[in-house]
Amino acid sequence: MLALHGDCRNSRIQHLEGVIFEEETMKASSKMFKRRSVLKRILAVILSVPILPNFIKGANAMTEKTESTDPDLAAIFDAHVKHEFVDKDVDATMSTMTEDPYVHHVAMATGGVGRQGVRDFYKNYFVGKWPADVKVIRISRTVGKDVVIDELVVTFTHDVQLDFMLPGIKPTGKKVELPHVIIMKFENGKVAHEHIYWDQGSLLAQVGLLDHSKVPVLGVEQTRKLLELVSRKKEE
Repeated sequence: MLALHGDCRNSRIQHLEGVIFEEETMKASSKMFKRRSVLKRILAVILSVPILPNFIKGANAMTEKTESTDPDLAAIFDAHVKHEFVDKDVDATMSTMTEDPYVHHVAMATGGVGRQGVRDFYKNYFVGKWPADVKVIRISRTVGKDVVIDELVVTFTHDVQLDFMLPGIKPTGKKVELPHVIIMKFENGKVAHEHIYWDQGSLLAQVGLLDHSKVPVLGVEQTRKLLELVSRKKEE
């Protein structure tokens, strides 16, 4: 009898423990359900706010600001050349350049180094020193991250002395059409240096200082062929 009574008592205890466990489980589930409901409401509020569109808009605004503040190197190039050939203004030309620029005409190694050297070169030999009928015709342009490269044809009548191109040569009165390549390097939106190329042999032939019938050099034919090819490409 005592053993039976003990078994019954143990069975009731197990039953009560099971009931308590179920109640606690239900309470925990209820709390979890409530927590989930609260989280869902919070999430719904968060999703109702246009966070992503605002972020994209802000990123675009930052990009637009960055793009608008980046220097337009091609425009600076054009302003530099305009100051040289149209305005004929040394100060304006220098305003487009860094504090330590240089200009180098490769064919004759003429130009200037350093701000004062470049200023002196422009003042004494280049800006305002060209023939009155000088024209600059662009053939092509390549713009890089910090460089602009222009392929040009410069035409003029050699009726003034151009010592940076033809040092010591008096005006010949000859018409010149000469292809050029200008490589203009930039630093912080300013011209850092210029490398200017032309064919000195062709220039000498065009002003009558070199007999191109005796040496393998082209005169104005060099330019005419280039312009013919460019014109043909545009017509295609």
